[in-house]
Formats: sequence, structure tokens, C-alpha cells
Amino acid sequence: MKTINTTFWALMLGISALWIAASLPLPQAPNFMAIRHLLVDYSGYLAIGAMSVAMILATRTPWLERWLNGLDKSYRLHKWLGIAALVTAVVHWVSVNGPKWAVSWGLMARPERGGHGGAGADLGAVEAFLRSQRGTAEMLGEWAFYGAVALIAAALIKRLPYRLFAATHTLVAIAYLVLVFHAVVLIDFDAWTQPVGLVTGLLMAGGVASAALALTRQIGRRRQVAGRIAALRQIPSMQITETEIAMDEAWPGHEAGQFAFVTFDAKEGAHPFTIASAWTRGSTSLTIISKALGDYTSRLPDTLRIGDDVTVEGPYGRFTFEDSKKRQIWIGAGIGITPFLARLQHLAARPDGTRVDLIHCVPEIAPEAQALLEKDAAAAGVNLHLMRDGTDGPLTGARLRAMVPDWAEASVWFCGPAAFGQALREDLRANGLRPADFHQELFNMR
Repeated sequence: MKTINTTFWALMLGISALWIAASLPLPQAPNFMAIRHLLVDYSGYLAIGAMSVAMILATRTPWLERWLNGLDKSYRLHKWLGIAALVTAVVHWVSVNGPKWAVSWGLMARPERGGHGGAGADLGAVEAFLRSQRGTAEMLGEWAFYGAVALIAAALIKRLPYRLFAATHTLVAIAYLVLVFHAVVLIDFDAWTQPVGLVTGLLMAGGVASAALALTRQIGRRRQVAGRIAALRQIPSMQITETEIAMDEAWPGHEAGQFAFVTFDAKEGAHPFTIASAWTRGSTSLTIISKALGDYTSRLPDTLRIGDDVTVEGPYGRFTFEDSKKRQIWIGAGIGITPFLARLQHLAARPDGTRVDLIHCVPEIAPEAQALLEKDAAAAGVNLHLMRDGTDGPLTGARLRAMVPDWAEASVWFCGPAAFGQALREDLRANGLRPADFHQELFNMR
């Protein structure tokens, strides 16, 4: 989370600092229109900068994933930047239209319209062309703004089915390209030779390339590998489906704790699933476990068939249990147990001396699922704690500290509901756990 916060504020404050440097000296006696001009300019830079970086993050580029410590963190930053772009774009739109509204409401006299110099002989060819496009850029930018606001707002609505979210979210790339045209034309021409213009231009270039990848469906294409369903197992009482996928030789392998985007149906598209099996020498398949938590995962038990073709893209994620600690506490809440299942298999095959307590919090657990989990934990030499909501009550920081007396010597690895993880993290940090020793998988792609 620290890397996400640092990156977000570094971008927003960095653009702000560059804009201030380019805008100096500020008007000594600013009037309404002067302030309005500054606000239009500033909000425009922030909006296009945030949206550009959000577009770049959407490409799932490996070096960015490493920088942000996981694709889950990258998508969280992508979401924050989308919200920032939405807010600053609304401020920009209000600032642009404010004088018109004030005049129509009789609150102010119509200001004198300042000229932009036209395409006179004293202008270069590029500047003259850009000025000739101002009317078109303003009109297209306004409509692109409406489209982007609607699409970003829709993306934030969790109840929208994932299939519709993925389909509509791609359209943001089109709105973004129009907004880039809007920005290129309307940014003051002299600003392009200043740091704020150069940085904004580089960000927009990256964003345009990313939008092109999104619209041509090239994102993740090189990391897609074919497979087929080799086996299925269901636990109806827990609404769980375990799917074993036989992979082509092109699959590079994965580390325990990573996830992949899996496409069972081309019309539905790819969905993220944590890989619940370890990959060792001689492996030819991987396992994913899904729980009926939405319309798509609820349909899987009835639609999957052994022998069906599957496309797997990945692996992604940095929730790989790598740190300097030889004492670890794992907490898997509900379906959040899946990365730990893979790690149990890994430790059973290649023990590394790490002492581990695994706490599995679940409403109820079927006998067959409990037996398998106990078997895997025993094989890995991991101390298992089962906490059923109905009989054992919820896990709290205090209960965890009592359950594992040497908790302060351990690193904590959590996968489950974000609010649950946040509560545990705050409690343990308040009692002395180093922030860097709490690792949380933010498994939320929206």
C-alpha cells in the first residue's frame, strides 16, 4: 500500500509542481477570469496526466508489476488514478463552463472574448494548425468528457456484471484518445518546451500506445497459453468448483501465490483466478478454485466440461511468500485460502525450514475439504487453525496474538476481504508489527 500511495502522490504533486513553475509569475491582482483560467489549465494537466498513467497501468506490463509489487497493487493504483481523473475532469468542465452559466443566470456580465491570435504570419505552421483546430477540440473534448465520466462511473459500480464492465471499460480508450487530441490542441503552445509540457507529452505518448494495445486486444496476448480442462471436482455445500487445467508446454510455470486470467468462454472473456497448485519439475497442469460469489462463478459448475479448451494468461502477482523471515503467519479468509494451498504443496515438495501457522477463517467447511486441507498442512509441516464463523467466532488481532504467541517475530500474509485485512493490519501494527511485515493480496480487479 505504501508504494501505491507514494506513486499516486508523487505523480499528482509532481505535475502540480511543474505546472506552478510554468505558470509563474501568478497574477498579482487576480480577477474571476484570471483565476478561472488558472483552474482550467491546472485541472486539465492533472486530469490528462492521471488518465494517461491509468492507461499505461492497464497494459499489465511486467516491469510495472515488479515496481508496484504485484498486479493487484497496479490495478488498485489504476482505480485511484481513474477516480482522480474523474474528479479533476469534472473540476475542469465546471471551470470551463462556469462563466457561461454565471452570465445566463445574470450573475456577471459577459466577459470580453480574448483572441487567440489566429493563424497569422507570425505563427509557425504547427502552432497555426493547432489554433485552427480549437473549436473542434473543444467540441470533441466535451463529448469525450461525458463519455469518460459515464464509463469510469460505471466501472466503479460493483454490481455491474464483470462481462459488461470489461466490455464497456475498453471504450475508455476511445474517449482517452479524443481527450489527448483535446489536450494537444488546447495546451498553450509555449508550454510544450517547458518541463510540464514535456512530461505531459511523454505521459500522453505512453497512454496513446497503451490505448492502441487495448483497442487491438493485444494486452497480455504474449502471455496467453492454451490449455484444456483435465478434471473437475465440486463441493456443493460450499459452492466450490475445483478445475484442473492441462497446460501446453508454453506455460512458463508459476510461483505459489500467483494468479492468472482464465478464459473459459470467449464471449465472457478472461476472469482472474488465484492458482491453487504448486508448479514443480515435471508439472503439466495447474488448478484453480472458484466459489459462487457472482453471476459468472455461479454458472461455472453447470457450464464447465472436461475436455473444454481454456486460455490462461499469466502468471501475475507478487504474493509469493518471499521475505527474510523464517516465521510466517498465513491468514486465508474464505476463498482467500487458495494461494496458501499452492504454497502448502510447494513446501511439501521443497521444505525451506520456515515455521508457519495457517489460520483459515470460513463460515463452514465441508468434511472432504477439511480433510484435504489437514492432509496438505501436515505434509507441509504447517500448523493449521480452523476458525468457523458459527462456532469459533471472528478472528481479531487480539485473538491472533493469543493464538500465535511469537507473532511479533513473524511476517503476516493475508488473503481475503479487504476490510478484514485492514482491521488485522491496523491492530498488529498498533501492537508493534513492522508495516513491511504485513503482506495483503488486494485481489480486486475493479
